[in-house]
Amino acid sequence: MKGLLHGIDVSNWQGSVDWGDHARAGVAFAFAKATEGGDYTDRWFARNWEGMRESWIVCGAYHFARPKGDPAEHARHFLRTIASAGGLRRGDLVAIDMETADGLRPQEVARYARRWCRVVERRAGVRPFVYTYQSFAGAGNCAGLGEYPLWIASPHSPRGRPVVPRPWHDWTIHQHSNTPVDRNVFHGTRQQLTRLGYDPR
Repeated sequence: MKGLLHGIDVSNWQGSVDWGDHARAGVAFAFAKATEGGDYTDRWFARNWEGMRESWIVCGAYHFARPKGDPAEHARHFLRTIASAGGLRRGDLVAIDMETADGLRPQEVARYARRWCRVVERRAGVRPFVYTYQSFAGAGNCAGLGEYPLWIASPHSPRGRPVVPRPWHDWTIHQHSNTPVDRNVFHGTRQQLTRLGYDPR
């Protein structure tokens, strides 16, 4: 597909990331894990945030959801972590990673996610992306999240042609490969992507 912007996502599993090398290879945007639950902070996040910024890569931060906890508390922890790493600038992206139910029923998982997204939106003025899998969303764990942009993990689909689960009608970012690093595409320009990000106005 033409008009695809290329990106990656990372966490502590990748250790030290050479952001300059990724930028030279054509990576235009990236997400780094910031937090998990209410008290875990990825020890590489601050370094990744700074590295993305210095390499002129569109910066994204994500929170790994633990639905058994307090979504408002988890959202505040996420935003504090970003603030301590230098904060949000115009065009920065945020996301919630929805892939575990923590033993809860789908409606409880979805309630957690909706609340987390609302708190982030209200406090930071940016609409989160929702990262999830076809089967996880299909089980009802993402009910009511259709207004948020979908970041779909679908490595078995052709790049830029993922299967879109309910409640969404279209995808925004497609994670199409997991080797040697998670690879993503956005169908549009850098300007169109950053319009979905933080706007300080």
